Amino acid sequence: MRRRPNLIVFVKAPRRGQVKTRLARGIGFAEATRFYRGECFALLRRLGRDRRWTLWLAIAELRDMRSGFWPMRFARVSQKRGDLGARMRSAYEALPRGPAVIVGSDIPDANADRIASAFRALAGHDAVFGPASDGGYWLVGFRERRHVRRAFSGVRWSSAVALSDTLANLARMRVAMVDTLHDVDTPEDYGRWRRRTA
Repeated sequence: MRRRPNLIVFVKAPRRGQVKTRLARGIGFAEATRFYRGECFALLRRLGRDRRWTLWLAIAELRDMRSGFWPMRFARVSQKRGDLGARMRSAYEALPRGPAVIVGSDIPDANADRIASAFRALAGHDAVFGPASDGGYWLVGFRERRHVRRAFSGVRWSSAVALSDTLANLARMRVAMVDTLHDVDTPEDYGRWRRRTA
């Protein structure tokens, strides 16, 4: 029987002051936490029952590994210490071998069709990215674990060049792109999201 590919969702327990802190500076900590909690669980509902992949939660805090915040049906790995690149690399290495894709937990427009598109792209490419409109990316995937080792070295995270830095590390690899989506990291992003979902 063919093993299903792995989808890793990076999550944090939705505690006030610990999620969406950049957004919270503009809209308040209570509203930013509410937004994160709602979008995180909506994403898990959209992606968690799809039989085309196995969904894993990469949990930020070790103390939350057994937390009741998260549905018990999902396998869990802990995010190791370090910058975002180190945490993504450790999550990949904790999983069974084979194609794997990582997404954040607060991307309103991430859906099963877009995840499936990323896995299809990995059939003919070494890596796949879902660009974000701010210069980063909402999705990253690799066909084989060995491709992960150099991908995240020296990347300027939370900047407009995070994607271009990562692509420079993969210059000799076959890379595919899927849809560009919008993060919700600033009050302006939040305002657009509110108008779109009203």
